[in-house]
Amino acid sequence: MDSALAVLAYLATAVFVLGLIWRVAIFLRAPVRLPIVVTPAPQTRAGVVWRLAREVLVFASLFESNKWTWVLGWVFHASLALVLLRHLRYFLEPVPAWVLWLQPLGRYAGFAMLFALLGLWARRLLVARVRFISTPSDHLMLLLLGFIAFSGLMMSFVVHTDIIAVKRFVLGLVAFDGQALPGGPLVAHLLAVLVLMAIFPLSKLLHVPGVFLSPSRTLVDNGRRPVATKN
Repeated sequence: MDSALAVLAYLATAVFVLGLIWRVAIFLRAPVRLPIVVTPAPQTRAGVVWRLAREVLVFASLFESNKWTWVLGWVFHASLALVLLRHLRYFLEPVPAWVLWLQPLGRYAGFAMLFALLGLWARRLLVARVRFISTPSDHLMLLLLGFIAFSGLMMSFVVHTDIIAVKRFVLGLVAFDGQALPGGPLVAHLLAVLVLMAIFPLSKLLHVPGVFLSPSRTLVDNGRRPVATKN
């Protein structure tokens, strides 16, 4: 079982990295023949940087569109970031002080992550116009993310696992040195994470690089700026 999980971890990581590179390459090759900025748009590069920062950090356009969706989306992404940063303790030795400081925040952020996912799922089920455009894959993604959050909380608060053995296993993967992995909910949790990594580049979840590569967000609105002519 340990060897099989190690092989799956390597395969999922390879698919994740190569798939991400492939999708970004597709984005970069897409032609932009005309400025298609979403107005009101910045007219300087500094303004574009500020606009992207607002989109990435506070989801500015979503806030202006729908406040409830903004709350659920922002809480989910913020709590997910804390959870991911908390998991760095399994990959780093020694563990930096700032990662140790984040441990309590990351632990309880799992609850916020799960509640936000439930809210986003309820939105897809209860809001008619959102339900109409939702596909089975949308529900499966939310189900997978919810299971990952739920199983992680179970291991943190109910069925505790041997985190020392987990770290030994993870560091062994990094060093290509196979180590034993504790059983129980951890196996299901890890398998769900590997499935998510493998399908991430091919799913709608791949909107992270799209924010930085979308012409409607990254272009300067200078289409009406007068062009100097030679006399």
